Parts: sequence; C-alpha cells; structure tokens
Amino acid sequence: MMIDDTPESNTPENNENAQPEISATPSAENVSPETPTGAKEVESPAETAPVASVEPAVETVEAPAPKGKVPRKARDPFQQQQQHGGRGGGPGRGPAPNAQADDADRNEWKEKVIQIRRVTKVVKGGKKLSFRAVVVVGNGGGQVGIGIGKSNEVIGAIQKGVAAAKKSLITVPIHKTTIPHPVKTKAGGSIVVLLPASEGTGVIAGGAARALLELAGIENILSKSLGSNSPLNVARATLKGLAELRTFDQIARGRGKTVREILM
Repeated sequence: MMIDDTPESNTPENNENAQPEISATPSAENVSPETPTGAKEVESPAETAPVASVEPAVETVEAPAPKGKVPRKARDPFQQQQQHGGRGGGPGRGPAPNAQADDADRNEWKEKVIQIRRVTKVVKGGKKLSFRAVVVVGNGGGQVGIGIGKSNEVIGAIQKGVAAAKKSLITVPIHKTTIPHPVKTKAGGSIVVLLPASEGTGVIAGGAARALLELAGIENILSKSLGSNSPLNVARATLKGLAELRTFDQIARGRGKTVREILM
C-alpha cells in the first residue's frame, strides 16, 4: 500500500488559487499561422508606453579670463576705438600709442636738404657708389642744426643727416626779428658776415646760408659770403656765426654791469 506524501494544500483540487502550469513549448493553438514557430513577438511602438528620458543637469562654467585682458562680452566698442583708433580693431590696427607725439615732433621740426653728392670709391674689383647728404633742421624758434648723412641710397643718407642734425642743435639769440650784433666767422675756405637789419628787410642771403637763417627763425638779416662757395663750408661758417651771438644781458652779466650802462 503506497502512501501519498504530497500535502493536500498543494493539490490542484484543494488549491483554488493555484495558477496553471505554463509550458515552455508553445502549443498549436497559441501560435498564429502568420508568426513562424520560434519567432519572438515584438510589441509595436504604439503599444509601448513612452519613457521620459531624464538628462543630467550640467553646469556650464566659464573659464576665467587671462590676467590683464577683459572678456569679450565686457568689452566696450567705444573704449576700443579710443585705444586703437579706427573701428575698434586689434592691436595691429590703428595708430600706435605714441603716434600723436611723433606727429607733433614731426610738425615742430622742419628739414631742408642743402646738397646731395654722389661719391665713387675705387675698391678691389670695381667701384663702390654711395651718396652724401647735407641737411639743415630747425624749428623756426631759435634752434637749428646741421647734419651729414652717408648711405648707399639717397633716402637713407637724408634720414641719417636729419638724425645727425638733431644731435647738433644750437640755440640762436634773436633780438626782436634780427640778430643782436654783427658777426664774422670762417669755416674752411668760406667766410660769412652777418649783420642786423631793420624791420621789413627780410633775409638777404643765398644758398646754404639762407636755408640756415630761415629755419633758425630770423626774419630780417643781411649776410655776405666771402671766399669759397662750398655749401657745406658756407653752412658751417653761418652756424658758427650764429653760435657766437650773445644777447645784451649775457654781455652785461659778463662785464658785471647793467644793460643801461653798456648802452650809454
């Protein structure tokens, strides 16, 4: 006699809530004729509920601006125009920071070329050609100078002459619109005589002497060139004469007297 050890609660007859067994092998009733055997059923997109995708919040952190530079958003176009000139371009556009100072300096000084000579030097294998320029620089207010420049090109010689003339400036004492007293000087083979003149006489001079006197700011003067007429020597003699001029105050101070005592 065999005894059934299976509890009554587990039998399908006694357990009303028991679920039917699901076989892994599909039956012929459950498989539709259109679906092939062994194929998985795929739910259509309409039947599946949409799942909301949650993206993590990412904070955008702006990189700190480099030292000494303003971020692009905070730049003021008017400020750029004031700094660089033009339409607010970069550092390479518009005038340089010291352009105004250079323009003012260029307008103050006037230059005049007295002579340009072509110099030929015989060297081994041929001849070497260069240029020599004599330039006068003055501001028309009592300062004047002479410079000599040498270069393989004319423009380079003139630029060197201007730079040399600015290094050898002298101050000319001007009494009203003429010189204080007559003077006679010599440079090389040239002799130059300078005499004071009354109002309305003008600059009575020629050649290199005239260019030098005009740039010095003298409006009325008489001059005479004796001896050699070399432009360089005449200019040097004229500059030497202007450097020897003294005012009445300087002469009186040197003698230990007043200007009234000297004139009387």
